[in-house]
Amino acid sequence: MQREGLFREMKARSAFEKPSENRAREKAEAIRRQRKLSRKKLQREGLLPAPKKVLCPFPR
Repeated sequence: MQREGLFREMKARSAFEKPSENRAREKAEAIRRQRKLSRKKLQREGLLPAPKKVLCPFPR
């Protein structure tokens, strides 16, 4: 449910968000998405190292 954004939507609908806050939030989300996309693209091309895998001492 978290991956689908259900919790984020419930929180957003629980209180009024001013239009200026809404624009700022949406712009920040767009910037975050763009940075993530470009980072993944550079990793695929081999220009950036891939993130290190964290080995969990306790198996799940």
